[in-house]
Amino acid sequence: MSDLHGVPPHPGPHPGTTPHSGPASYSNPPSDGRLTFPWQPPPPPAPPRPHRRATPPPGQHSDLRLLRTAYRRLRRVATLTALGYFTLFLVLSAYAPSLMTRTWLGGMSAGLLLMFWQLPVTCLALLVYEAYARGRVDPLARRLRRQAAAEAEDAP
Repeated sequence: MSDLHGVPPHPGPHPGTTPHSGPASYSNPPSDGRLTFPWQPPPPPAPPRPHRRATPPPGQHSDLRLLRTAYRRLRRVATLTALGYFTLFLVLSAYAPSLMTRTWLGGMSAGLLLMFWQLPVTCLALLVYEAYARGRVDPLARRLRRQAAAEAEDAP
């Protein structure tokens, strides 16, 4: 008696007996990737994932450099506007007291007028800051945020 491939059955532990009384049964290989028989070839490797990245990663992106540059310019202009006016007021107070004590509009000194103009100049710097941020910095930041979210969705 032999199995489907013509191999005679393995003799049992006692002479004249066989461990199996019927034809050999073959089961499917285990699903965890182990091989049932050592002569079986390994399963083919999984095909490589398609390379989807058409743009460089966000940290290397030229838009990120543009965003940094725009934000840096924004900070510098706003800071120099507000602090520059205040510094001008302090320098004139220290080195040109005759100019600061000269009376102008209705008997007010130039120093007092410059001091009162400090608040409107600061507010103007804030308005320019916000307008520049909305026009230049925020669109770049939104675009980079959308690209990062799309890349995160595509990532494994």
